[in-house]
Amino acid sequence: MSSSSTLTSQSAHPMKKKVISALVAVVIGHIGVLWAVSHLKTPELKKIEKEPLQVRFVKIQQPPKPLAPEPKPEPKKAEPPKPVKEVKVVEKPQPAPPKKVEKVQQVKKAEAVKPLVNKPVQAPPKPVVAPVVAPIVTETKVAKTAPTPAPQPAPQPVAPPAPPVPAGPKSVSIGGSGVQWSRTPRPNYSNKDLQGESRRVVVLIEANEQGNITNARITRSSGLAALDEKILRAVRSAKFKPYKENGVAYPIRAEQPFELTLNPNG
Repeated sequence: MSSSSTLTSQSAHPMKKKVISALVAVVIGHIGVLWAVSHLKTPELKKIEKEPLQVRFVKIQQPPKPLAPEPKPEPKKAEPPKPVKEVKVVEKPQPAPPKKVEKVQQVKKAEAVKPLVNKPVQAPPKPVVAPVVAPIVTETKVAKTAPTPAPQPAPQPVAPPAPPVPAGPKSVSIGGSGVQWSRTPRPNYSNKDLQGESRRVVVLIEANEQGNITNARITRSSGLAALDEKILRAVRSAKFKPYKENGVAYPIRAEQPFELTLNPNG
């Protein structure tokens, strides 16, 4: 019995030591943690600088008040119909149609009065009543007579038909029996424009009935465009006499040549 109790007592002492050592270690650990926590430095927090809020007051505009609708005009009351007066219609007697009076010219010559001839008185002559000569008037009421025939107008001579007008201008020559210039074209050029040699230009000209130039174009060129243009300007400023045949003016078409020679004096 004694041996068993000793064994149990010996086994119980190391268990107590272990429990006590574990408790001591726990207490020391807690103390160390508390010491470390007490010595920790609190982190410094940076101050946050906030900008001041800007406040802006806005005036709220009230919406415009709706306009009151215009009062509708009251419909006019229908006026009561006026009493209609009865008017008796009196038929007027229609006037008699006017009598037709034919107006004729009275013959100006009155009836000739027979001369009285003195005869021997054999018996008391019967009184001779001379006819009363009516005065000459322009209009009077006379008995119906046949109207005098109106004089017929003399037949007028028939004018001869006008000669037909040609559809286009007539081709004529310039000078002689053809068309004549009333203002001759005078081209202005120099030896420099001719470029050292004589040249020839032919222009087709069209004119109206009054002789005014209506169109001009080169049919044979001098070979120099500037020189041709000078000739055309001179032609357009010219004018023909009106070309007439049998007294009637016609539009015409004619060709005019120009001989452009060098000036020996430069």
